[in-house]
Amino acid sequence: MAAPSATYLRELQVAAEGMAGAETAFRRESAQRIASLERERTFAFRRLNFMRGIAGAVAGAADAEAAVASAVGFLRAQLDWSSASAACDAVLARFTPVAQAIFAAGAPAEAAAVQVPDVRQELASFETWYAETHSGPFWNLFENYLRETPVVDF
Repeated sequence: MAAPSATYLRELQVAAEGMAGAETAFRRESAQRIASLERERTFAFRRLNFMRGIAGAVAGAADAEAAVASAVGFLRAQLDWSSASAACDAVLARFTPVAQAIFAAGAPAEAAAVQVPDVRQELASFETWYAETHSGPFWNLFENYLRETPVVDF
């Protein structure tokens, strides 16, 4: 028969190991939550800065067609899309309603019956489409990376 103190010490060890496991699980969950919030914050600022640029590009447009052209030009420049491809064309085509909504939201209403599109809804629809048809969120395209450059000795 084990001494009472040995049983008591075993129980304390089990309790201590249980608390260590609980702490580890909490730290893991906290790290995952922090990473999730960090990603959401990053995307929120990317969205803000990008849409601020799109709004600026669209602001001087004379009509919706010019607004879309300006927005597409800005989008191409931001993503360094200098050549056309089917994938780029699909993204640009799906982004067109966002540019049109921004233009319509900034244009003076000619009649009270004219319904201005909801820019946030159009952007959310675009983001949903992109996420469903590509390998991740649209905002991943804005990841900063350093291009490989040749090393030159002087």
